[in-house]
Amino acid sequence: MHPVVTTVSRGNCMNSIGVAAERSGVGIEAIRYYEREGVVPAADRQANGRRVYDKAAINRLRFVRRCRDLGFSINQVKTLLSLSLSQKQNCEDVSRIGHNHLDEVRRKITDLQMLEGALIELLTNCECGDARCPLLVRLFED
Repeated sequence: MHPVVTTVSRGNCMNSIGVAAERSGVGIEAIRYYEREGVVPAADRQANGRRVYDKAAINRLRFVRRCRDLGFSINQVKTLLSLSLSQKQNCEDVSRIGHNHLDEVRRKITDLQMLEGALIELLTNCECGDARCPLLVRLFED
């Protein structure tokens, strides 16, 4: 269990990485990864070198988690986060990214349905009781 540490600095409530992880739903290692990859800014540091996060940082982490839960790529998350922070939020850009992602999800669903059909066919062949497994034979075919 990670220590739950919250301090107040210049009127801001500053939270440890453990608290930020708990409140955002993002794992500690994922937070460090997102910082390294530039998805979110590097956290402020206390004098002892420990990372600290304010409410805005936790909200950004939560935003990233929700985007990742929807399957957006790291680059798409960066773009969406940038658009969310922009003074001129452009709903058209966000919509384009969302529609492109939806198209990709639909392609993946189609591919998975084809994969499911192929596996069902191969497994059905296995139920015939042959000494040589038809599934293994088909996997070795040219």
